[in-house]
Amino acid sequence: MAETTYTVKGMSCGHCAASVTEEVGGIAGVSAVNVDVASGKVTVTSDAALDVQTVDAAVTEAGYQLVS
Repeated sequence: MAETTYTVKGMSCGHCAASVTEEVGGIAGVSAVNVDVASGKVTVTSDAALDVQTVDAAVTEAGYQLVS
């Protein structure tokens, strides 16, 4: 299991968190997504380390920007 925390820019509400959770949660191997809207932190638990470009694409699809 791998746990990685990313910073996402532009989230401001529960709907934002739900959108990011849905998109990132759809990545193969992801078992959990925890979003903290206040800090912009998104913690992803997955079977193995994820490619950052894959996570970036999912966050972009949700309408937000991956910062790190």
